[in-house]
Amino acid sequence: MSGSYDDSVGVEVSSDSFWEVGNYKRTVKRIDDGHRLCNDLMNCIHERARIEKVYAQQLTEWAKRWKQLVEKGPQYGTVERAWCAFMSEAEKVSELHLEVKGSLMNEDFEKIKNWQKEAFHKQMMGGFKETKEAEDGFRKAQKPWAKKLKEVEAAKKAYHAACKEEKLAISRETNSKADPALNPEQLKKLQDKVERSKQDVLKTKEKYEKSLKELDNATPQYMENMEQVFEQCQQFEEKRLRFFREVLLEVQKHLDLSNVASYKNIYRELEQNIKTADAVEDLRWFRANQGPGMSMNWPQFEEWSADLNRTLSRREKKKASDGVTLTGINQTGDQVSQPNKHSSLSVQSNTVQSVQSSYNPFEDEEDTGSTVSEKEDNKIKNVSSYEKNQSYPTDWSDEESNNPFSSTDANGDTNPFDEDTPPAMEVRVRALYDYEGQEQDELSFKAGDELTKMENEDEQGWCKGRLDNGQVGLYPANYVEPIQ
Repeated sequence: MSGSYDDSVGVEVSSDSFWEVGNYKRTVKRIDDGHRLCNDLMNCIHERARIEKVYAQQLTEWAKRWKQLVEKGPQYGTVERAWCAFMSEAEKVSELHLEVKGSLMNEDFEKIKNWQKEAFHKQMMGGFKETKEAEDGFRKAQKPWAKKLKEVEAAKKAYHAACKEEKLAISRETNSKADPALNPEQLKKLQDKVERSKQDVLKTKEKYEKSLKELDNATPQYMENMEQVFEQCQQFEEKRLRFFREVLLEVQKHLDLSNVASYKNIYRELEQNIKTADAVEDLRWFRANQGPGMSMNWPQFEEWSADLNRTLSRREKKKASDGVTLTGINQTGDQVSQPNKHSSLSVQSNTVQSVQSSYNPFEDEEDTGSTVSEKEDNKIKNVSSYEKNQSYPTDWSDEESNNPFSSTDANGDTNPFDEDTPPAMEVRVRALYDYEGQEQDELSFKAGDELTKMENEDEQGWCKGRLDNGQVGLYPANYVEPIQ
């Protein structure tokens, strides 16, 4: 029985038992599976980290968008601060989820990657060193027993063939006795054949029993050697299983924000901010700053003055139906008012209707094929006329309105852009919203356009600027932002 040994040749596997020749390959395959499972776990963590990052970014965008909408909206006072507290919560939670993303990638992902590199060693010809060692160990432990098993199988086959031949010879001898035409010499040959077949049966049976006994004697050593190699594979797999358990526990700690003190503080602070909302205080503030509590310059008898006999500019004479004018509230006396977030600006009167009818903040993203962020970016370009601190048009004459660009001459020919006006430092700005000039001396631009601010904002909220095409004119100051 010389030559190289191959445990897959000449042996029939009769069961699915580990002890059958070649069935150790399932144990060896587990090593390769362990390397693949490390990759799967890394991919799993990487995808979760990406989800955490996207969620954090969406929270930040949501907070920024709604904070701007609330600040520009009609809500005021302590309830406004309570509402804005939700945006602060989102920004803080966003930071925590970015920390989760960092922990998953910088700690857990890298830990698995390094462990995999240390536990599995690739060979030049492919495969892993650990797989080859296990394969060689099992083949070496199984080789002697498999060799004897082949001998047993051969002896059994020979014995069964002899038994078959004996039975055939006996059958022929029996049939020949009933044949009168058969001569004695032929009968003698059949009888000799029966005798030889019986002897062959005895010899092959003895050889079969001997080889089977030798196999039985070799089985304990075979089992011991196989178990030894199997235990080595078990120890290698135990390291991987324990490592996976350790990593999964660390991932759980990184994902579990319920035990993070700062996470609990976020919602404790949010609850406190909401509870500080006081309807009585807000109504008191509104009465003092927007209602009967405001100061009033009641009409009194005034002597005629030449300074009062002047012509109003077109902007002062603009009818209420042409738009809604938003002006800052100027108080006199010792009353303290809430800081005014909005300067004077003129927008179309149908802006409220168009914004409210075309945008639903609770509409599903899938229904329109665009994200809420995209909707908000489009809608934020339109400024609602329903903002806080707005003044509603009345039927009174605006003869005495204070317009910084109106003429002080009797004929109103003074140009606010005269060269004798001291120039301010020019600053590049970017338009936040679309604006359509209402007068010839006003600029028109689209959201995103860039222009040059030539003069700072006046008390009415207007700035002087120049478009890139050279046109100079006025525009609402809060329609632009400085370019960083």
